[in-house]
Amino acid sequence: MPRWDADAEGRLLKAAMELFVDRGYDQVTVTEIAERAGLKKRSFFRYFADKREVLFGGAPAFEQTVVTGVLEAPEAMQPLDAVVASLAAAGAGLTSWGEPVRLRQQVIASSPELRERELIKLVSLTTQVADALIRRGVEELTASLTAQAGMAAFTTAFERWAKSADAQNFHELIHDSLARLHAAIGRRDQWPTGDRAKHPPAHRQPPHVGDSPHQRR
Repeated sequence: MPRWDADAEGRLLKAAMELFVDRGYDQVTVTEIAERAGLKKRSFFRYFADKREVLFGGAPAFEQTVVTGVLEAPEAMQPLDAVVASLAAAGAGLTSWGEPVRLRQQVIASSPELRERELIKLVSLTTQVADALIRRGVEELTASLTAQAGMAAFTTAFERWAKSADAQNFHELIHDSLARLHAAIGRRDQWPTGDRAKHPPAHRQPPHVGDSPHQRR
């Protein structure tokens, strides 16, 4: 995410976010953003293709950071650990911006159009993470499942961070999400396999009230 300093791009970012929060994303025009920043409308398009890119312009760099982290993880690291480690590092960098990032999420949550775009970006990132795992030698289906599990931990952690006023540690949040996921899955040696997985045991019906012990046998 670009810094909100005195340069033109920073002024446009700051002006856009202030207007989005004050009036709502759908009620703000590019002209108004430029005027708020003290610039001409054409200056806006030197930095952003449209007003949505004010919120999503940093996505490609974030995606590249995550993918590079997965590819460069130690060979001995398990696939899910590599994904979560990369997402944790990238997420920590993102959340270090603090309140501007929380405001961005607030704006996105207020608009169906932006929520849809956010979802598309997350799907794209998940696909890229899966591709990175495949390049590490992970089987395709396993790579897809691992990428989705890692992204589930990431999005849960990020939502918790965005909704909290406290300066929570993102590494702790994403690893807590992963621990909850592991707990929900349970131990692998307790999973049903073979015929047990295909044909789970039928539940015995409780005896009818009034049945005699002989009838219950």
